[in-house]
Amino acid sequence: MSSPRILAACLGKCVHTAGILNFLRLAESLGYETEFMGPAVPVKKFVAHLSSVKAELAAVSYRMTPEVAAQIFQELQAELQRLNLSDTRIVLGTTPAVAKIAAQTPIFEAIFTGSESRREIIDYLKQQKTQPLAKEFSQSLLERIKKQAPLPLLRHHLGLKTLEETIKAAREIALSQELDILSIAPDQNAQEYFFRPEEMPSKGSGAGGVPLRQPEDLAAIYAASRCGNYPLVRCYAGTRDLIKWARMCKEKINIAWGAVPLFWYSELDKRSPRRLQEAISENQDCIKWYAQHNLPLEVNDSHQWSLREAPDAVAVAAAFLSAYNAKKLGVKHYIAQYMLNTPPETSPAMDLAKMLAKIEMIEGLADSCFQCLRQIRSGLASMPVESSAAKGHLAASISVGMMLRPHIVHVVGFCEADHAAGAEEIIESCKLARSAIRLALKGLPDISADKAVCRRKKQLIKEARVILKTISALGKSSLDAWTDAAVLEKAVTSGILDAPQLCGSLPTTGTIVTAPVEGGYVSLDPKSGTPISEQQRLKNIRRRNE
Repeated sequence: MSSPRILAACLGKCVHTAGILNFLRLAESLGYETEFMGPAVPVKKFVAHLSSVKAELAAVSYRMTPEVAAQIFQELQAELQRLNLSDTRIVLGTTPAVAKIAAQTPIFEAIFTGSESRREIIDYLKQQKTQPLAKEFSQSLLERIKKQAPLPLLRHHLGLKTLEETIKAAREIALSQELDILSIAPDQNAQEYFFRPEEMPSKGSGAGGVPLRQPEDLAAIYAASRCGNYPLVRCYAGTRDLIKWARMCKEKINIAWGAVPLFWYSELDKRSPRRLQEAISENQDCIKWYAQHNLPLEVNDSHQWSLREAPDAVAVAAAFLSAYNAKKLGVKHYIAQYMLNTPPETSPAMDLAKMLAKIEMIEGLADSCFQCLRQIRSGLASMPVESSAAKGHLAASISVGMMLRPHIVHVVGFCEADHAAGAEEIIESCKLARSAIRLALKGLPDISADKAVCRRKKQLIKEARVILKTISALGKSSLDAWTDAAVLEKAVTSGILDAPQLCGSLPTTGTIVTAPVEGGYVSLDPKSGTPISEQQRLKNIRRRNE
């Protein structure tokens, strides 16, 4: 049986060939035979050749003035009727403006404007339904990553001020097929009081996310997303009752992976009233719960320190401690989130150096039982408020982050510095991200070969190891100081782990001083204001505590 044939041309005076040639290359990969007559082909010449070659499909392109397009299409219709070719299947590639004109002409079976996904075009060429089936989209994070590679999965959070708005947006986002992972963001009341409704304040509903008040609310959002590309779904951890949250999310939304802090959601950040050592122990219990249920896990401590302007070396040490605890508690698939642009004054080069230092230390723990996955994101605090500037920043940040070869890109909506993203803004942000990703995948320089980046990375690893060694010395009687909640608490109370913006928090000393120096964040001597190494800072702490 012969292969189906496509005859193609750019009609009239149109010389824009890129789109139609991409269409033909895709058709050829699916087994079509194609013939391209070239740019600026007269309508009569095209239809005459169509009459002689017996093509199963005609593909035409016109990407110029809409007013002239109407004349071209009328001529094409008349020529097809004259040569008894009115039943010919014809597809048009054009601009959105011309598409409105083309839609009024009954000769086109399909009209593409460049906004369609690759899948939609393939489905058309295969004559399949564009609405996918659930079984086509794995609900396993690892399988989905493998299937989509080399493209990373896209994640975005969603939490609007009402449950109804959030449900509607979840469906719109799933139908767009632009997002791979939907992260449900509960409001602050839900995160702290969901399982303690009698303590929940009457005010503050909808602050920071969707007001979840019962398990069925989660289930309703999940059900709304069961269409389109059936995105994976996850939910922020509660700041209290973390295991109850984890159990509910597993049951109601088939949670793709969990995200649990090590030090946070405590008196340290005041997101719950838990004492620091108590919070560390409970957080570790929750990490263990995810491990026992064979669910991937993210321990997102590292950027929490950077958000509060800790020196980069502290962030690197915290990244290692997070991964180390996850491994020791049985996690098999560990998701390390690398938040860029944090603090905002960090330069791209020094940002990459910090992330490469984290990667080397985290992935140094990898073995057959502990697999590490990379997730990048833009720093929210760095996002401009003005929309156009924010879009540029989002694309640039993702382009830089792609040098880290991520498995997941956590997209931060371009509007997030101003307001929570709705469905339309999330979809647009994902399209911006995909455009930056596709360009990056054509080839980026090897940042690990940059001398300044390598020098900074080595320095950060050296300083992070000094911090870790100092923490270890606090627990000489401990079987494993780096997983001992009492030792980890002491690492904070003694000032080994500290950040300027924690000043006033009960468990911390709040004495550390930092500043951006040559693109990175470093510790300063409190008296002189000059940069000091972490070795010197820790030495000063020992002297103060003697």
